[in-house]
Amino acid sequence: QVRLVESGGGSVETGGSLRLSCRIYGYDRSGYCTGWFRQAPGKEREGVVAVSTSSSRTYYSDSVKGRFTISRDNAQNTVSLQMNNLEPEDTAMYYCVAARRDCTFYSFWGAWTNYNYWGQGTQVTVSS
Repeated sequence: QVRLVESGGGSVETGGSLRLSCRIYGYDRSGYCTGWFRQAPGKEREGVVAVSTSSSRTYYSDSVKGRFTISRDNAQNTVSLQMNNLEPEDTAMYYCVAARRDCTFYSFWGAWTNYNYWGQGTQVTVSS
């Protein structure tokens, strides 16, 4: 059984930093896409960042590029998201995700329907 267990999140002021981590249990596929989505109240789910576990190619939404960084620890099967220079617009529930397929093409990573496994979510709140 595949489980994604998130940690991190919390509340910070504008300009602050947070780090989210996600450990993936029970998933030993050699190449797949994993990353983070977020959803704010009243808004649609939004792809934040993803990484291909086979090529290490990363994909970022324009709204977080240059501020967020995704990283992987293959030994621990963990994916982390370092979020710097946070803005109130970053306030949302953040979800760790994993797909059965790899994100070889750009068009794959940002569609939430492509991801088969989701964590329980962790709240990030940025105050102005």
